Amino acid sequence: EDDALILFQNIFSLQAPNLYTMKFSIASLLIASAAAFSPAAKTNGFSTALNMAEDAAVEPLRIGTRGSPLAMAQAYETRRRLQEEFPELCEDGAIEICVLKTQGDMILDKSLMELGGKGLFTKELDVALLGDEVDICVHSMKDVPTWLPDGTVLPCNLPREDTNDAFIYKDGSVKTIEELPDNSVIGTASLRRQAQLMAKNPTLKCVNFRGNVQTRLRKLDDGVVDATLLAIAGLKRMDMDGCATSVLEWDEMLPAVAQGAIGIQCRSDDERALKYIDALNHPDTKVCVDCERAFLEALDGNCKTPIAGQARVVDGKIEFRGLIAMPDGSQKFETESSGEIADAKKIGLEAGEKLKAEAGDKFFEMMVEMSPQQVLGQITK
Repeated sequence: EDDALILFQNIFSLQAPNLYTMKFSIASLLIASAAAFSPAAKTNGFSTALNMAEDAAVEPLRIGTRGSPLAMAQAYETRRRLQEEFPELCEDGAIEICVLKTQGDMILDKSLMELGGKGLFTKELDVALLGDEVDICVHSMKDVPTWLPDGTVLPCNLPREDTNDAFIYKDGSVKTIEELPDNSVIGTASLRRQAQLMAKNPTLKCVNFRGNVQTRLRKLDDGVVDATLLAIAGLKRMDMDGCATSVLEWDEMLPAVAQGAIGIQCRSDDERALKYIDALNHPDTKVCVDCERAFLEALDGNCKTPIAGQARVVDGKIEFRGLIAMPDGSQKFETESSGEIADAKKIGLEAGEKLKAEAGDKFFEMMVEMSPQQVLGQITK
């Protein structure tokens, strides 16, 4: 009885206890009270109560994410899906969202190519994951390099959003790329978009346009550019798709590899995290993303090479379309293929190897030799 009384007094002397402290303390009180009246447990009842209460405490699942509005929307979507699938994660504090700043978020006055390309939005998350600062990381899949750090896996893709690009004109009067007046200024940080735009109209001027979605739209409103292109998936996830003047089909603008897909990464030996995220995987999205990333890997793609690639499942088969181009749109190589879903990676890999052979070594050598300024071929803003 004395142990229970002391514990009861300690509980109510705490300063602003949090929920887990209260749960722990109340559980301990109840168990210790019962133990106090058991002769057999007189000497060790309280220590047993503490151990049981500790076992009952839920260790929070820590989600690592960038801090942009889009990245946060994707982290919240992941949390929602986890809570729908696992009731225990609905408890207060069962999931923590940990915001991390990446190099790509901090340096906005240079193109991604000048900064070193892929991995700019994932390196800090990788470090946090391997350092056990977070349990899972939520990524826009088009930002994820084709290689992953040792000790990590990415076994989960959430159901994919619309993969197409949104076209946004300053006053909404121009609906398509073909309608753009000569010498129009287009804001984009994407060489893929630049190459396809300039292939249609070489007079167009593309300028570096970075920052989150809200920043880019504000620049458009301020008259910095005449038009811009953004992934419609990101706009939809933030309920901003009403900003789009039109949505471009693949024939007009082939999207980036893995565009519109969210991926979830964890440590390869973390069975708890694997259990949670395996339950969220969307098989059709996963096979399409795997196909596209195999295509990118075959090309050894970097941010100096305009590459587009998209796969979709149609009537139980996988269909793939890919392209590579010179940044100024002067050369473009395209391919289409289809096959069994089980062969998704093989289809992507073979499509990449086919375009690599068609373009020839000289094409890729020029990309490596070009300076960022030569590749962009334009004044950046």
